[in-house]
Amino acid sequence: MPQINLLPWREELRRKRQRQFINIAAGVAVVMLGIVVLVHVHYSGMIEDQDSRNKFMTEKIVQVDKEIKEIESLEKEKEALLARMKIIQELQSSRPVIVHLFDELAKAIPDPVYFLKLSRKGNQVSVEGVADANEYVSQLMRNLNNSRWLSNPKLSVIQSGKKEYKDSSWFKLTISQTAASKDAKVGQ
Repeated sequence: MPQINLLPWREELRRKRQRQFINIAAGVAVVMLGIVVLVHVHYSGMIEDQDSRNKFMTEKIVQVDKEIKEIESLEKEKEALLARMKIIQELQSSRPVIVHLFDELAKAIPDPVYFLKLSRKGNQVSVEGVADANEYVSQLMRNLNNSRWLSNPKLSVIQSGKKEYKDSSWFKLTISQTAASKDAKVGQ
């Protein structure tokens, strides 16, 4: 018997095309899903790379901050050491000054004069003493004024007949202590 196809061929063609469309749509969906996954993985990797860079930069910033604090503390120590060195140098340079002060006072004092009290504040020297007569105080002041290490003697008080020193003149004077010129230092 001859075969006769009673099925509607159009419906079968439609079903065939529908299966083909579903297969293509599923393939496209799978490909799109793959693309989305790849894009997600790519962006996640970029985010992880950026996070690792940020973490690295944060660690370096913390390290640099520590180094900056250490440098600041070292600079403070350096300033303190320089200040100490300056003080030591000033003390070293002023060490012979007291010797010159006493030497000049010994050279300037006349025989009938003696000192009772001697004090120094900065470059000002205060002297209290007793002299047999006012003329010897004047001679002392002239001698002090001619000194290379002492200058500007100022007599503040002179009293004759004071209770403790009946036959003498009690005096109080101030002197400015100066550093002699370099030529005078070399000559000493």
